[in-house]
Amino acid sequence: MLSLLLANTAGDERERLRQSRLPRSTYHAARRRAYAEGWLKDRYLPSPALFGFPQVSVTMIRPFADRGAELAERWAREPGHVFGWVGSQMALGVFFHRSDKERSAAEVRAMEPTLGSGGLLFHPRPEEGGFPVYFDFEGLWAHLTGSDGTRAYPRGLPPLPPEVDPEDPARWNPRRNWAARELLVRPFAAEAQGRPGHLIGPFGLPFAQKHLLSQGWVVHRVLADPSRVPPYAGHSMDRVVLVTGTLRPGISPESMFVTLTRECRVFPFLYLVDSGRVLLGALGQSPGAGEPSSPAETDRRPVLPTLRLALEGILVVEEAAGNLRTSADHRYDRMQPEQKRP
Repeated sequence: MLSLLLANTAGDERERLRQSRLPRSTYHAARRRAYAEGWLKDRYLPSPALFGFPQVSVTMIRPFADRGAELAERWAREPGHVFGWVGSQMALGVFFHRSDKERSAAEVRAMEPTLGSGGLLFHPRPEEGGFPVYFDFEGLWAHLTGSDGTRAYPRGLPPLPPEVDPEDPARWNPRRNWAARELLVRPFAAEAQGRPGHLIGPFGLPFAQKHLLSQGWVVHRVLADPSRVPPYAGHSMDRVVLVTGTLRPGISPESMFVTLTRECRVFPFLYLVDSGRVLLGALGQSPGAGEPSSPAETDRRPVLPTLRLALEGILVVEEAAGNLRTSADHRYDRMQPEQKRP
């Protein structure tokens, strides 16, 4: 059920019910619970360049033990900060910017050396395939539940829609501007109004908002919260693991990703590339959490030796998902379309 919701490929609720192969009452009860318990959340992601945010920074730093709360607060105040986890072993932040100048100033503030050590900065270019997987949890959950393949994984940041010039000021007329703003703020307005999470999806939206979704200016995504998703058959993915390294000569990011998913059976929820450097995020089980659930699990290719063949200068950090403080919870309402003055 969660795999189906995370894939989010159904055109309407009736089609999703058909895909689930569950009785109607069971399907609706399970869906309501998944949102009520905080396992899932809906977000509307804009195409960054189209919305005037062509620059992205991803930061990774180890907070000082006494400065984690301050780091989270500092990041939360950044206008372009859309996502952040801050724990004791690592902090991960995603920031979008309108210009190189804005990016440089924001990075200085985000990487303040008095707040942590070992800081790393990545500048993936979404329009050049630098962000092939962006908080896509479908592959992980499908693997955990033994599903036969995935429906939509992997999905990255929304690309620039074809035949759209991001520099054309005429692309934003008042109706499109209104529709985009309403979509981006929709999850947070609904939360403030006390509307249940399972009612924030795209079904029943006004035509102008549906048009933006159909054209790819904005995409609707169902995201998971690793600290809240329940175990399945005794197995839980309750640890966030971040891996960084530089690709070895002759190794492409595409080939490494294929090896990880097909042979290692690892499905990163985050995968980005920046000039030969790679950052991937995955979920793992706590030590002693359980035995492999199937013979296929015992036969899979070992992960760390595979990474050593593909990367050099490998750094691995991990943290229990429940220990991570959220500085921004996919706040894409901060990426409002820029209003051009005549």
